[in-house]
Amino acid sequence: MKVSGSNLAVTRTNGHIKIEDRGAVLVAHIDGGPHALFDAALVRQLKDLVDRADRDPDIHAVVFTGTHPDRFLSHSDVTWLQQGGVGFPPINTRIAGIVSRMGRLINKIPIVRTIAGMTRLRALLQLDSFHATFLKMNASGTLFVAALNGSALAVGAEFAWACDLRIMADGDFVIGLSEVLLALTPGGGGSQRLPRLIGTQNSLITILEGKPFTPAEALALGAVDEVVPQNKVIERAIERAEYLSLRSKQSIGAIKRSIYFGSAMSLEEGLQLEHAEFLVRDQSKEAQNRMLAYIAATEATGELPLLNREIYARALKEGRIGDSK
Repeated sequence: MKVSGSNLAVTRTNGHIKIEDRGAVLVAHIDGGPHALFDAALVRQLKDLVDRADRDPDIHAVVFTGTHPDRFLSHSDVTWLQQGGVGFPPINTRIAGIVSRMGRLINKIPIVRTIAGMTRLRALLQLDSFHATFLKMNASGTLFVAALNGSALAVGAEFAWACDLRIMADGDFVIGLSEVLLALTPGGGGSQRLPRLIGTQNSLITILEGKPFTPAEALALGAVDEVVPQNKVIERAIERAEYLSLRSKQSIGAIKRSIYFGSAMSLEEGLQLEHAEFLVRDQSKEAQNRMLAYIAATEATGELPLLNREIYARALKEGRIGDSK
């Protein structure tokens, strides 16, 4: 391997996402090459997939898993990260924040984005696109499930934590943020998403040390939702995705936005966001039909359907109560 300034001669494999269509659920197999690395090619394909799943009313969930036998995603392609940091003058955090916001604006203008993508701003634009895709996942009515078939470090862990549900394989695997060991800091949202899952102090210590969690540790802390045998990971992830996605896609989106974004606001602002989302759903044809059917059932039986255990259990299984439309 020859290193010369910003030029790094090394054979690299562009990442690829193979999509398996299972009706309302898509299974996205992430191929990061022999080392299961995340790179710029995966940034673009992930954006396209999330855009598709968000706008298609017939897609209710996406399950992500790795093609490597023991890895979900190892971490980012370090060559990609290294080259992205070459050629810029030293800057402080305040200026970096301005540059980052500039990248967000550039990405919103296709012509400018194309031109800027041919300059040293390319890595900045790719990182901004990456963050925007994760945020779109959080705002979408589509459910995103990480089927962690193996280890996930750095961006691999951040990818999983950007999903709505995490099913991890039991075994000699780990999940965590290792960036400090390369004199970096989390760049894919890990310092923000992990504390929201397991708390500030637990997150601080593990990120400072760079030590990952075992599956059992991650489950105990709440960094993953379930741990199952490796050969059951995809099956269980699809099962959970199918079950939860029986609920209204529009309601799922409203709930996700209220929790992901509202919980970071002041109480008053969060309540206002929740209220706005509720008003939109309350006026929807879907909710109106179900509420009218619920009222009719109550009048016909003299009892509230949701206070009948059998009816409630069926409603949970079917993802709805009242009118089926």
